[in-house]
Amino acid sequence: MCQQATRISQDILDEPHIEGRRIPVLTIAERVEGRGLEPQTVVDRHNLDISEVYAALLYYHDNPREFEELRREREKIMADVKDGISYPEGATPPAEK
Repeated sequence: MCQQATRISQDILDEPHIEGRRIPVLTIAERVEGRGLEPQTVVDRHNLDISEVYAALLYYHDNPREFEELRREREKIMADVKDGISYPEGATPPAEK
C-alpha cells in the first residue's frame, strides 16, 4: 500500500491528473461514477494505487466548477473537430448517440 500523499498536478495539457501519471482526474471520475466501475477495477486496469483513485475522486468533488469548464472545453473541441470533417459526396456523418 502507498504510504505517501497523492498529489494532483496540471503539467500535462493543463488538465488535472495524478502526479507522475498520465491519466486525468476526469477520466478516473468518469470510469467510477459515469460507468459505475469499482475503484479497484480502475486500479487494476490503469496500474494505479487505490489511494491514487480516491485522491482523484476527492479532487474531482472538491473542484466541480473546474470540471464543468473542462467538460465544456472538451465538447467545444469535439464540435470543432466534427465541423472540420469533410465527407465524400453522398456520404453522411454517423448518427449522434
